[in-house]
Amino acid sequence: MSARPDPMLEWVAKGTAAFEAAVDWLTDSGITRPSYLPGWSRAHVVAHVARNADALVNLLTWARTGVETPMYASPHQRTNEIEDGARQPASALRADLLAADGRLTEELAGLPDQCWGTTVRTARGREVPATMVPWMRVREVWVHTVDLDITTFDDIPHEVCAALVDDVATAFLTHPDCPPVELRTQDDARSWLLGVPGGAEPVVVSGDLPSLAAYTTGRPVPGPLHPAGGASLPKLPAWL
Repeated sequence: MSARPDPMLEWVAKGTAAFEAAVDWLTDSGITRPSYLPGWSRAHVVAHVARNADALVNLLTWARTGVETPMYASPHQRTNEIEDGARQPASALRADLLAADGRLTEELAGLPDQCWGTTVRTARGREVPATMVPWMRVREVWVHTVDLDITTFDDIPHEVCAALVDDVATAFLTHPDCPPVELRTQDDARSWLLGVPGGAEPVVVSGDLPSLAAYTTGRPVPGPLHPAGGASLPKLPAWL
Protein backbone atom coordinates (compact mmCIF):
# COMPACT_ATOMS: atom_id res chain seq x y z
CA MET A 1 0.00 0.00 0.00
CA SER A 2 1.40 3.41 -0.99
CA ALA A 3 1.31 6.34 1.39
CA ARG A 4 -1.07 9.20 0.69
CA PRO A 5 0.99 11.83 -1.25
CA ASP A 6 0.04 14.77 0.98
CA PRO A 7 2.92 17.12 -0.02
CA MET A 8 2.07 16.64 -3.70
CA LEU A 9 -1.61 17.28 -2.97
CA GLU A 10 -0.60 20.62 -1.47
CA TRP A 11 1.23 21.48 -4.70
CA VAL A 12 -1.92 20.59 -6.64
CA ALA A 13 -4.01 22.91 -4.47
CA LYS A 14 -1.56 25.81 -4.83
CA GLY A 15 -1.18 25.31 -8.57
CA THR A 16 -4.93 25.05 -9.07
CA ALA A 17 -5.43 28.30 -7.17
CA ALA A 18 -2.72 29.99 -9.27
CA PHE A 19 -4.27 28.83 -12.55
CA GLU A 20 -7.79 29.83 -11.50
CA ALA A 21 -6.54 33.25 -10.38
CA ALA A 22 -4.81 33.78 -13.73
CA VAL A 23 -7.97 32.83 -15.63
CA ASP A 24 -10.08 35.09 -13.41
CA TRP A 25 -7.69 37.97 -14.14
CA LEU A 26 -8.24 37.67 -17.89
CA THR A 27 -10.94 39.79 -19.49
CA ASP A 28 -13.57 38.16 -21.68
CA SER A 29 -11.76 39.41 -24.77
CA GLY A 30 -8.35 38.59 -23.31
CA ILE A 31 -9.23 34.95 -22.85
CA THR A 32 -9.62 34.62 -26.64
CA ARG A 33 -6.14 35.98 -27.36
CA PRO A 34 -3.26 33.67 -28.36
CA SER A 35 -1.55 31.62 -25.68
CA TYR A 36 2.12 30.71 -25.71
CA LEU A 37 1.22 27.36 -27.30
CA PRO A 38 1.18 27.50 -31.12
CA GLY A 39 -2.32 27.31 -32.57
CA TRP A 40 -4.05 27.58 -29.21
CA SER A 41 -5.82 30.55 -27.72
CA ARG A 42 -5.88 31.05 -23.97
CA ALA A 43 -9.39 29.59 -24.09
CA HIS A 44 -7.92 26.37 -25.54
CA VAL A 45 -5.47 26.18 -22.63
CA VAL A 46 -8.29 26.67 -20.10
CA ALA A 47 -10.46 24.06 -21.81
CA HIS A 48 -7.53 21.63 -21.90
CA VAL A 49 -6.83 22.07 -18.18
CA ALA A 50 -10.53 21.53 -17.39
CA ARG A 51 -10.70 18.35 -19.44
CA ASN A 52 -7.43 17.13 -17.96
CA ALA A 53 -9.03 17.41 -14.52
CA ASP A 54 -11.85 15.15 -15.68
CA ALA A 55 -9.35 12.74 -17.27
CA LEU A 56 -7.49 12.44 -13.96
CA VAL A 57 -10.81 11.86 -12.20
CA ASN A 58 -11.14 8.85 -14.52
CA LEU A 59 -7.80 7.50 -13.29
CA LEU A 60 -8.79 8.02 -9.67
CA THR A 61 -12.08 6.23 -10.36
CA TRP A 62 -10.03 3.36 -11.81
CA ALA A 63 -7.87 3.30 -8.66
CA ARG A 64 -10.91 3.39 -6.38
CA THR A 65 -13.09 0.82 -8.17
CA GLY A 66 -10.57 -1.41 -9.93
CA VAL A 67 -12.53 -0.91 -13.16
CA GLU A 68 -10.31 0.22 -16.04
CA THR A 69 -11.29 3.82 -16.82
CA PRO A 70 -8.99 5.47 -19.40
CA MET A 71 -8.19 9.16 -19.23
CA TYR A 72 -9.71 9.72 -22.68
CA ALA A 73 -11.81 7.45 -24.88
CA SER A 74 -9.57 8.43 -27.82
CA PRO A 75 -7.23 11.22 -28.96
CA HIS A 76 -10.05 12.36 -31.26
CA GLN A 77 -12.40 12.76 -28.31
CA ARG A 78 -9.78 14.74 -26.38
CA THR A 79 -9.21 17.13 -29.30
CA ASN A 80 -12.92 17.65 -29.90
CA GLU A 81 -13.65 18.35 -26.25
CA ILE A 82 -10.90 20.97 -26.09
CA GLU A 83 -12.18 22.66 -29.25
CA ASP A 84 -15.77 22.60 -27.97
CA GLY A 85 -14.70 23.96 -24.60
CA ALA A 86 -12.67 26.78 -26.14
CA ARG A 87 -15.72 27.97 -28.09
CA GLN A 88 -17.77 28.52 -24.93
CA PRO A 89 -18.50 32.07 -23.75
CA ALA A 90 -15.85 33.23 -21.29
CA SER A 91 -18.20 33.01 -18.29
CA ALA A 92 -19.21 29.46 -19.18
CA LEU A 93 -15.57 28.44 -19.69
CA ARG A 94 -14.59 29.83 -16.28
CA ALA A 95 -17.50 27.97 -14.67
CA ASP A 96 -16.50 24.79 -16.54
CA LEU A 97 -12.94 25.05 -15.17
CA LEU A 98 -14.10 25.60 -11.58
CA ALA A 99 -16.53 22.68 -11.78
CA ALA A 100 -13.88 20.33 -13.19
CA ASP A 101 -11.35 21.44 -10.58
CA GLY A 102 -13.96 20.80 -7.89
CA ARG A 103 -14.59 17.28 -9.13
CA LEU A 104 -10.88 16.49 -9.12
CA THR A 105 -10.36 18.03 -5.68
CA GLU A 106 -13.17 15.89 -4.29
CA GLU A 107 -11.76 12.69 -5.81
CA LEU A 108 -8.24 13.41 -4.59
CA ALA A 109 -9.48 14.07 -1.06
CA GLY A 110 -11.72 11.02 -1.00
CA LEU A 111 -9.45 8.33 -2.44
CA PRO A 112 -8.98 5.65 0.25
CA ASP A 113 -5.40 5.18 1.44
CA GLN A 114 -5.26 1.60 0.19
CA CYS A 115 -6.05 2.72 -3.38
CA TRP A 116 -3.05 5.01 -3.90
CA GLY A 117 -0.84 2.08 -4.92
CA THR A 118 -3.22 0.90 -7.65
CA THR A 119 -1.67 0.78 -11.12
CA VAL A 120 -3.36 2.97 -13.72
CA ARG A 121 -2.35 3.97 -17.25
CA THR A 122 -1.62 7.43 -18.62
CA ALA A 123 -2.90 8.71 -21.96
CA ARG A 124 0.48 7.79 -23.46
CA GLY A 125 0.15 4.20 -22.28
CA ARG A 126 2.57 4.33 -19.35
CA GLU A 127 1.59 2.29 -16.31
CA VAL A 128 2.01 4.25 -13.08
CA PRO A 129 0.72 4.04 -9.50
CA ALA A 130 -2.18 6.31 -8.58
CA THR A 131 0.28 8.27 -6.43
CA MET A 132 1.52 9.78 -9.72
CA VAL A 133 -1.86 11.36 -10.50
CA PRO A 134 -1.31 14.42 -8.26
CA TRP A 135 2.07 15.06 -9.91
CA MET A 136 0.42 14.80 -13.33
CA ARG A 137 -1.92 17.60 -12.23
CA VAL A 138 0.89 19.67 -10.72
CA ARG A 139 2.63 19.72 -14.10
CA GLU A 140 -0.55 20.74 -15.90
CA VAL A 141 -1.67 23.61 -13.70
CA TRP A 142 1.70 25.24 -13.08
CA VAL A 143 3.12 24.95 -16.62
CA HIS A 144 -0.14 25.92 -18.31
CA THR A 145 -0.45 28.97 -16.07
CA VAL A 146 2.72 30.15 -17.83
CA ASP A 147 1.18 29.18 -21.18
CA LEU A 148 -1.57 31.74 -20.60
CA ASP A 149 1.26 34.20 -21.34
CA ILE A 150 0.74 36.44 -18.32
CA THR A 151 3.23 34.90 -15.87
CA THR A 152 6.66 33.29 -16.05
CA PHE A 153 8.50 30.45 -14.33
CA ASP A 154 9.70 33.02 -11.78
CA ASP A 155 6.15 32.81 -10.40
CA ILE A 156 6.35 29.04 -9.84
CA PRO A 157 7.65 27.80 -6.45
CA HIS A 158 11.28 26.73 -6.67
CA GLU A 159 10.53 23.28 -5.30
CA VAL A 160 8.03 22.75 -8.13
CA CYS A 161 10.61 24.01 -10.66
CA ALA A 162 13.12 21.48 -9.31
CA ALA A 163 10.56 18.68 -9.56
CA LEU A 164 9.79 19.70 -13.15
CA VAL A 165 13.48 19.49 -14.09
CA ASP A 166 13.65 16.10 -12.32
CA ASP A 167 10.72 14.94 -14.44
CA VAL A 168 12.20 16.16 -17.72
CA ALA A 169 15.64 14.75 -16.91
CA THR A 170 14.11 11.34 -16.25
CA ALA A 171 12.13 11.48 -19.50
CA PHE A 172 15.11 12.65 -21.57
CA LEU A 173 17.79 10.44 -20.00
CA THR A 174 17.33 7.81 -22.71
CA HIS A 175 15.63 9.99 -25.35
CA PRO A 176 17.45 9.34 -28.66
CA ASP A 177 16.74 12.87 -29.93
CA CYS A 178 17.98 14.65 -26.81
CA PRO A 179 21.50 16.09 -27.08
CA PRO A 180 23.83 15.43 -24.14
CA VAL A 181 23.34 18.28 -21.67
CA GLU A 182 24.28 18.77 -18.03
CA LEU A 183 22.14 21.31 -16.23
CA ARG A 184 23.53 23.08 -13.18
CA THR A 185 22.02 25.59 -10.83
CA GLN A 186 24.07 28.75 -10.44
CA ASP A 187 25.16 27.77 -6.95
CA ASP A 188 26.06 24.24 -8.15
CA ALA A 189 23.69 22.85 -5.50
CA ARG A 190 21.97 20.64 -8.06
CA SER A 191 22.75 19.15 -11.45
CA TRP A 192 20.94 16.96 -13.97
CA LEU A 193 22.10 14.91 -16.96
CA LEU A 194 19.95 14.80 -20.10
CA GLY A 195 20.47 12.61 -23.14
CA VAL A 196 21.64 9.04 -23.64
CA PRO A 197 24.58 8.23 -21.31
CA GLY A 198 27.94 7.24 -22.76
CA GLY A 199 27.85 9.50 -25.81
CA ALA A 200 29.52 12.82 -26.47
CA GLU A 201 30.64 15.10 -23.67
CA PRO A 202 27.57 16.99 -22.44
CA VAL A 203 27.23 20.73 -22.85
CA VAL A 204 27.07 22.26 -19.37
CA VAL A 205 24.24 24.80 -19.04
CA SER A 206 23.94 26.82 -15.86
CA GLY A 207 21.24 29.21 -14.70
CA ASP A 208 18.73 29.84 -11.97
CA LEU A 209 16.16 27.16 -11.21
CA PRO A 210 13.13 28.85 -12.87
CA SER A 211 15.13 29.41 -16.06
CA LEU A 212 16.36 25.80 -16.14
CA ALA A 213 12.80 24.57 -15.62
CA ALA A 214 11.51 26.83 -18.39
CA TYR A 215 14.26 25.72 -20.77
CA THR A 216 13.70 22.01 -20.20
CA THR A 217 9.92 22.29 -20.60
CA GLY A 218 10.22 24.40 -23.75
CA ARG A 219 8.75 27.57 -22.28
CA PRO A 220 9.97 31.21 -22.27
CA VAL A 221 13.09 31.48 -20.12
CA PRO A 222 12.83 34.30 -17.55
CA GLY A 223 16.57 34.67 -16.85
CA PRO A 224 19.89 34.11 -18.58
CA LEU A 225 21.29 30.64 -19.25
CA HIS A 226 25.01 30.11 -19.64
CA PRO A 227 26.29 27.27 -21.85
CA ALA A 228 29.91 26.55 -20.91
CA GLY A 229 32.73 27.38 -23.28
CA GLY A 230 30.65 29.71 -25.42
CA ALA A 231 28.62 26.81 -26.86
CA SER A 232 25.18 27.37 -28.33
CA LEU A 233 22.22 26.45 -26.16
CA PRO A 234 21.26 22.91 -27.23
CA LYS A 235 17.75 22.43 -28.59
CA LEU A 236 15.77 19.92 -26.52
CA PRO A 237 12.90 17.70 -27.69
CA ALA A 238 9.31 18.75 -26.97
CA TRP A 239 7.99 17.89 -23.51
CA LEU A 240 4.37 17.68 -22.24
